Amino acid sequence: MSTPTESSTVRAVVRALDATQAVVEVESGGCGRCHEEGGCGGQNLTQMFCAGPKTYRVDNAIGASVGDRVTVAIAPGSVRRVANLAYGVPLTATIAGAALGAQYGDVGSMLGAVSALLLAVLYVRFCSRDGAGNYAARPHIISRS
Repeated sequence: MSTPTESSTVRAVVRALDATQAVVEVESGGCGRCHEEGGCGGQNLTQMFCAGPKTYRVDNAIGASVGDRVTVAIAPGSVRRVANLAYGVPLTATIAGAALGAQYGDVGSMLGAVSALLLAVLYVRFCSRDGAGNYAARPHIISRS
């Protein structure tokens, strides 16, 4: 069982290269902790919706080549932070917008909720653009397997 200070790793195969990044196909989805204590079980849910190969763009600082089997890591806590950004910020903004707009009746509540949601989506997109955030927290290749 991994501790909160360890990074999560997954095995993958490099399928394409793009400048300093690689497109990798993950051999098994998720971090592999679905059935462990502290695992989110997300892989079980995604299996219903994703039947094809799972490919991701990751940083390739070690210079892996196409066809290489690699180990991809992500910093501890970054999945939680990204989930909070992607889900928590829009949800909180929508509720706050509805509450603030409620002083103007039902229509004000709806307009407040929609307006706050749109602002939250723009904020999430801004925070998710290339080059934003902590470089070390992004998925990256740590070794060839």
